[in-house]
Amino acid sequence: MIYLELNGIYHIYNHANGDENLFRNNENYAYFLKRYAHFIHPIAKTYAYCLMPNHFHVLVKIRSKEEIVATLPKFETLEKLSELEKLTFDKFISKQFSNLFSSYTQSFNKVFKRKGSLFIKNFKRKPIKSNSYFISTLQYIHRNPVHHGSCTNIEDWNWSSYHSLISQKSTLLEKKEIMDWFGTKEHFAEAHKLSDKNYVELSQDDFY
Repeated sequence: MIYLELNGIYHIYNHANGDENLFRNNENYAYFLKRYAHFIHPIAKTYAYCLMPNHFHVLVKIRSKEEIVATLPKFETLEKLSELEKLTFDKFISKQFSNLFSSYTQSFNKVFKRKGSLFIKNFKRKPIKSNSYFISTLQYIHRNPVHHGSCTNIEDWNWSSYHSLISQKSTLLEKKEIMDWFGTKEHFAEAHKLSDKNYVELSQDDFY
């Protein structure tokens, strides 16, 4: 089991098994985000995400113990608190990611009449220890569709947090905190215009 520390900031990513895709249509992408909000929002703040056909990336900060208890949906609170008595918080946090993958896989398998696991068993996580690495990872996540040739411009990919972060609409993302890092939306957009050289340097460390 992969452990995630309370208050730790992480780049988390996972890939489909073999040559399969995690998402075959827009409904799949939307459903994954719905399940993500259900399982992950109570235990982590989300700064950025990108869903690609066969993998995904998220940049998160694990909540404190007090925040987790306070954020759990009311109808689940008693059940989850009972769970927490048996699990350490570290194990509980990792289990929430396992629950996300399991829940999505069950629905995916039912819709497409398939069997077996959909995700690689152990998701990857890289701790973010510096401001520069945080910014580089945020840029990397949003530029992933361009890197893989799925689109020419970041703005053309619908399944990342880029649009939500620059929009006026309400979102579960930590939009204010992100914009405080960059100052303005213009600076935020400009910071994503990385050179190919910088992007490759970050992507060499077994990212997808």
